[in-house]
Amino acid sequence: MNSRRAWFVYIGAALAYFSSVLQRSSLGVAGLEAQDRFLVTAAVLSTLAVVQVIVYALLQVPVGILIDRVGPRVLLIVGAALMTAGQLLLALTPEFSLALVARLLVGMGDAATFNSALRIVVSWFTPRIATALTQLTGTMGQLGQLLSALPFALLLGWQGWTVSFLSAASVAALALLLVVVFVADGPADSPRPQASQLSLVMRRLRIALARPGTWLGFWIHYVTLPGGSVIGLLWGMPFFQEALGYSHAVSASLLMVPIFTAVVTGPLAGIVMSRFPRARVGMVLAVLAANTASWVILAVWPGVPPLWFIVLHMALIGLCGPASMVAFDVSRTVNPNNSLGVANGVVNVGGFTSSFLALLCVGVVLDVMDSLRIAAGAISELYSLDSFRVAFLGMQVVPAVGAVMLFICLHLTRNRARRHHVYRMRNSDTVLSVGTSKE
Repeated sequence: MNSRRAWFVYIGAALAYFSSVLQRSSLGVAGLEAQDRFLVTAAVLSTLAVVQVIVYALLQVPVGILIDRVGPRVLLIVGAALMTAGQLLLALTPEFSLALVARLLVGMGDAATFNSALRIVVSWFTPRIATALTQLTGTMGQLGQLLSALPFALLLGWQGWTVSFLSAASVAALALLLVVVFVADGPADSPRPQASQLSLVMRRLRIALARPGTWLGFWIHYVTLPGGSVIGLLWGMPFFQEALGYSHAVSASLLMVPIFTAVVTGPLAGIVMSRFPRARVGMVLAVLAANTASWVILAVWPGVPPLWFIVLHMALIGLCGPASMVAFDVSRTVNPNNSLGVANGVVNVGGFTSSFLALLCVGVVLDVMDSLRIAAGAISELYSLDSFRVAFLGMQVVPAVGAVMLFICLHLTRNRARRHHVYRMRNSDTVLSVGTSKE
């Protein structure tokens, strides 16, 4: 544990996740170009991001089971290969149907990557270091989004669609090579993943689902992801360029603000999580409250919001990245290693379920608002500021529902811990445990 080789293994896995976030978010800076290329409505265009998010969410539990059965290395290899194929197809096809297939492949590959990287962390490092590396892994993902926000966006404006997405595919191919060369499931003396009987796997899944702490992680992830997904995966560039009138360069720079925020605050959040585990949920709730207030202010601001407020809003969105990693730290502290993959899979479904709902909500509202505008005799203005105001306000229902469920699960988690009087030492800190099973 914590050996020199462990760091090489971790770097390989972290770079695979870096690549996966680049592939995931590359479409976010190409929303206008995608509409010009495929000539579809906003709701139809949103399905490019939605199908990617849906397949990601649906595959989380199966991927978690596979991690527990065959190990994370195989999943990292398969994930990088699928994302390479998906980006190659997206680069070359002029057909919207094939573009959907391409994003489906990217979503499948992306789904296999993050939980696998987290399992590498748990297998190669002691708990206290693993907590900090969980946040660092999230930071690596933010750097992948940074690559899509600036270099990829500039390349898109300079060389166009095909060259840009071929370049993204080459990054995925490089990540595949790094995983093959450097990554191993665990140290030589660690237990190897075993192909457990399906009945045992399903039992572990049921036990993980029975732990309120697993669901607490699910709802933490659910409430922290939708805002960043809406801006980063699809609607950021249309909002900045069409609704606010910013140039492509300014818009791309704004997409970098949450990334820099997450990179700076992620390590600090890791320190807080490792030293003060009882402060984790409070940190999430503070970030959620600040983001909700910012979205509402953005929606009701009279006239065009000033640039300083947009920068502040994007910085607050950036805090959601480190906050979302609390979900996996909670999962790690309430689930044993032999079922951690499937438990993290359940947790990861949360954020991408809310992302799917928010992305689709914005696309549908934009189309409905434009239809009403045309019916009233006005000209079509799909990406008007007023339409985005309504869409952004409407999507707040998604995290609001999650916040209610988060409080319920937090209450259940604490009650169960008090009822059983069980405290488990992981991380060298006292952590409330929500179950006593070792399966």
